[in-house]
Amino acid sequence: MNRDKKYPLLVKPLKQSGIYQEVLAKEADWQYLNFNARLLKQGEVWKGFTGDNEYGIILLSGNYSIKTNHGRWKTVNGRKSVFDGIAHTLYLPRNTEFELIAESEILDLALGWCEATEDFPARFKTPDEAAIEIRGGDNATRQINSLIEPGFGSQRLVSVEVYTPSGNWSSFPAHKHDERILDENGKVKEARLEETYFYKIDKPQGYAIQQIYTGDRRLDEIAVARENDVVLVPKGYHPVVAGHGYNVYYLNFLTGSDQSLACTNDPDHEWIYDSWSGKDARIPMVSAK
Repeated sequence: MNRDKKYPLLVKPLKQSGIYQEVLAKEADWQYLNFNARLLKQGEVWKGFTGDNEYGIILLSGNYSIKTNHGRWKTVNGRKSVFDGIAHTLYLPRNTEFELIAESEILDLALGWCEATEDFPARFKTPDEAAIEIRGGDNATRQINSLIEPGFGSQRLVSVEVYTPSGNWSSFPAHKHDERILDENGKVKEARLEETYFYKIDKPQGYAIQQIYTGDRRLDEIAVARENDVVLVPKGYHPVVAGHGYNVYYLNFLTGSDQSLACTNDPDHEWIYDSWSGKDARIPMVSAK
């Protein structure tokens, strides 16, 4: 991202219905990543065509049925909120026509998409298929659910959802993924990735605090993220802390040079990995139904 254009790192919701949050690559001065979130009422239909893009559709709450030229799927046990279970995930490749119907009173969906030049099979992933990782320790313990993980079967798109209990740190010790670095064997040590953080908080007045900074501090900003806010990570390190009293959820979409989560830690804080004495007993916060 060209920071001279001053596209905001914190993006507030657009409205209360329909597409209520959106970040487009062309507006953010990104190469690939687009994101939106939308609400549909029961019986409402969303028709679309992926064109030159690959899509990741994440169920935030509710139920839907969908028919495409690659198959049909239906959720029957969708979570009531992001704090009620693990997401259903639908991956759609290029040139997919689809018709999605809301099967619950309210359907809340998130969509991440990016341009692709390769085709992969459409895939519907149920909550019990999502790998759960308990990462960190002490008051930096958090839960990561892999939705579109490296090796999933997509060209560039990656997605995870993260649960951070009240007062805990997350995405910490801080890491970055803003340049492509290969090791001596040609393996990716760090990928160049664009990333969005889409927030849900378990109480309406809750919030999280996120820092985005580079090693030279030419970029060093603080974002206070509330319900349905998006924080953009164009480059640099990007730790998060959940406000005390508020459990925090964020959905990450990433895309860029590789279908990867390879990153580099902030060397100033790597020592913290060896300092933890245990895990926070509040984690895991959610599980598959």
